[in-house]
Parts: sequence; structure tokens; C-alpha cells
Amino acid sequence: MPLGPGGQDVRRLQSTGGSTFTLSLPKPWVVQHKLSSRDVLKIDWRPSGALRITPLDVEEKLEKSVFLSMNKLPENSLFDHLMGAYISGADLIKIETKISPKRKSNLQVRRFLRNTRGFEIFEETDDSLVLKCLLNPGDMPIHASLNRMYLLLTSLVRDLLSVFEGEDKEFIQDAADRENEVDALLYLIERQVRISLDSYKVASSLNISRTQALEFANLARSLERMMDHAYTLSELVKENPNLTTNMIDMAPLEQLPKWQLALKELMINIRTRDSTRIEIARGDLKKCQQVLKVHEKDLLDNHRHNEWMAFDLSLSESVRRLCAYARDFGEILLNMLVFSKIVASN
Repeated sequence: MPLGPGGQDVRRLQSTGGSTFTLSLPKPWVVQHKLSSRDVLKIDWRPSGALRITPLDVEEKLEKSVFLSMNKLPENSLFDHLMGAYISGADLIKIETKISPKRKSNLQVRRFLRNTRGFEIFEETDDSLVLKCLLNPGDMPIHASLNRMYLLLTSLVRDLLSVFEGEDKEFIQDAADRENEVDALLYLIERQVRISLDSYKVASSLNISRTQALEFANLARSLERMMDHAYTLSELVKENPNLTTNMIDMAPLEQLPKWQLALKELMINIRTRDSTRIEIARGDLKKCQQVLKVHEKDLLDNHRHNEWMAFDLSLSESVRRLCAYARDFGEILLNMLVFSKIVASN
């Protein structure tokens, strides 16, 4: 049986000279890529030890499309299916809308466009809609997206602290917009990672290995979870306007600057990867968590069942979770550091 895509074969090396070895290529692969004798092939020696052979002039531009029919989807699920197509790496999404009310589907499409990067309405008729991605997945460096997520997160926490210090609550009125932008950047990174697993060209243009891509997705997920809790804090402040005064010296808020310093150190170590500095930052975060656990236990043991205690407990829990996810962030960095040493050793 001839070798096909995804298949495997075993072939023997042949010696054609004192220092030259040759290996025959599968004929179906040569035919599929329209190659002939003396054509040039590109050979990459991968960190894993494998060799990758690619036709030099091949253009890896196979457009991936998804077809969605509104009358076959569960009610109000179009947005979830669109996001699934986006993260899975679809370039073209065709939506059949002739059965479903057009206005209802348009609401979900607009929500999808707000929560993603690169997709635009390419074609629209009375009973169909075509969305197309105009952004090359290799054009936006993952480092840049991670840094933008970090800046959005830390700016919101910084503004929250200023509100507790007496500044106007107007500083955190756009908290939902900042959280939505962090979500959109997470979805973009997950899409890039998914595509890079299938396309070595995208992985090369992003200048990361596929293993690194997966770890970067984990880093992005940690930042997104931290942003969720920063947003929870902002909503807590908005819902309790009378309880934010004279609280800047409370235990939860005293830990936030320490969290900021530790996370900044971890972000620096995405590139430098100094295990000592990573462990120190994670240790500082652990101390913050322990302080907050003692604080929460003290609140409950004293039975102060009132509005202020509930606010303080919610505040403390969100700050503690910020520290927990930041520690996870550091653990991922250590995993990446150890993996790079394993590769170097091999």
C-alpha cells in the first residue's frame, strides 16, 4: 500500500560515496508536490533530532473553512461555534442564516468580531454570511500579546489601589473593556498556538518551538484568570461605594503591591529565565497567600457577620487568587526553563 499523508514507512540508508548517504523519498509525496529530479529541498534539523524535508518553493496556503448552518445549531450557540472555529484555526467561516432570524444571528456575529482579532465580514447576502480572517497568524508575536495582557492587568490593579486611596471611581469605569481586551488576546494566542501545531511555517515566523507555544498559551491563560479577579475587585468596589474608604491599610490591599512586584519579576523572566529570581518571586507570592489565609480565618473566627466583613472577605479572596495564579505563571516559566536545558543537553 502506498504511503499517504499521516502514514509511516521504514526505508534504508544507502551509501553513494565515501561520505554521502541517500534516502529515497515516497513517490506519492514527490508527485503531490510536483517535484522532479534536481529540484531543491529544504532540510531542517529539529531540536528533537528529527529531520524535516520541505519543497523550497512550496506555499503553505491552504485556506481552512468551516460551514455553520443556523437551523442545525442549538439555540443561541452561534457565538460559541464561531469561537471554536476561530481558535481551531479556520480562515473562512460560512454561516447559513436563511432559516433563523437574521437579526438574531447578526448580534452573535458582532459579538464574535468584538472578541477576536483579524476577522471581518467578507460577503453578506439575505440568507448567508461569510467571515474571513485578514490577519496572518505569524504577524503578531506572542510575546507582544502577553506583554499587552500584563499591562492591561497591572494598570487595572494600579487604578484600583488609587481608588482605595481616595481617587475617583471613574478610573475603573472601563474595567469591563480592559477585561474584554485581555480575553481577545488570549483567544488570539490560543488560535496562533493551534495553527502553529499544524504549520511549521507559522511556528517559525513566531520564532518559537511548538512546545514553547503550548507553554505560552498556559502563561496567557494565567494572565487571563488574574484579570478575571482584578475585574471582580473592580465590580466589588462599584457595588460597595461606601466601604472603600480608609481600607488601604487592610491586609488584602497591603499584599497587592507585593503581587505587582512579583509578577513584574516573572514577566521579565519570560526572556531571562533566571530560576533563582523566579523562585524568589514565587516565594513572595506564597507569603502573600499565607497572610491572606490568616486574615480570612481571623475574620470568620471573630464572627463579624456584617456588610463590611463580607466585603473584606471577597476582597481578600480575589487578591489571594491573584497571587495563586501568579505562582502558577512562575511554575510555567520554570517548566520552560527546565525543558530548554533538556533540549540543550540532547
